[in-house]
Amino acid sequence: MSVPAIVLVAGEGSRLRPLTADRPKPMLPIAGRPALEWVVRWLRAHGICTLYFNLHYCPQAIMEHFGDGTAFGVQITYSYEPVLRGTAGGAAHFRPCLRGTTLVIYGDVLSDLDLQALLARHRAAGAAVTLALYRVPDPWTRGVVEQAPDGWITGFREKPAPATCPPTALVNAGIYALEPAVLDLVPADRPSDFGHDLFPLLLARGERLLGWEAEGYIHDYGTLAQYYQADADARAGRLRLF
Repeated sequence: MSVPAIVLVAGEGSRLRPLTADRPKPMLPIAGRPALEWVVRWLRAHGICTLYFNLHYCPQAIMEHFGDGTAFGVQITYSYEPVLRGTAGGAAHFRPCLRGTTLVIYGDVLSDLDLQALLARHRAAGAAVTLALYRVPDPWTRGVVEQAPDGWITGFREKPAPATCPPTALVNAGIYALEPAVLDLVPADRPSDFGHDLFPLLLARGERLLGWEAEGYIHDYGTLAQYYQADADARAGRLRLF
C-alpha cells in the first residue's frame, strides 16, 4: 500500500503581506511556479501520489490550480476549514481515510530530502512519529528538539533562551512520518498543534517519538526575507527541483 501525505496549506501567511493579500502562502511563486507545485512534484518523485490538502485562506486559488491532481500525476482530496483547526487538528480531519503510515508536510516548507529514507527509518525504529530535524544558525528562534543519544526524543523547547541553546541544536522541519492512531488523541472541539499540543501529550503517554536528522535542503518561507531566499535558492540550484 502506498503512503499518503497530508499537506497542511490552510494558513493565511500574514507575515508575507502584501504578497499574500490575494493568494495563500503556498501559491506564491518560487522559480516561476507556485511553491506548492514544487512540493507536489517532490512528493510524486518519491512515489507519494495520494495527497490530502486542508484549506482555509483563499481556498479556490489552490483548488483551481491543482484540481483533483490528475494533471500533476497525483490524487488530491481537499478539506475546507471555516475555522482553523491547528496543524494537528487539520491533519486529524483526514484520520478516517488513513490506513497506515502517513506523511505530514507543512505547506510552507520547501525541501528535497529523501522521503523514502525517512519512511525507512521510521519503520525500522517502530516509532509512533518520526520527525525530520535540521540545523539552523539560530535555533533559539525555533522549536528545539531534545534527544537521547540513540535519537529518541525526550522533550521540546519552544524558542529557548540563546544562552541555554547550543548552536548545534536540531529543530523541527515540519516533515513527519506517523502512525495514524496518534491522531485519535487530537481533540475535536478545539484547535490543536503538533508541536505545542500533540507531541508533548504523546511523550507524556510514553509513546516513542524519533528524531531523524535529514540531509538535503530544508527551508520554511514564513517571512518575506525567507521567501525571497527560497526563491533565490531554487533559481541557484541549492534546492533540487523535481
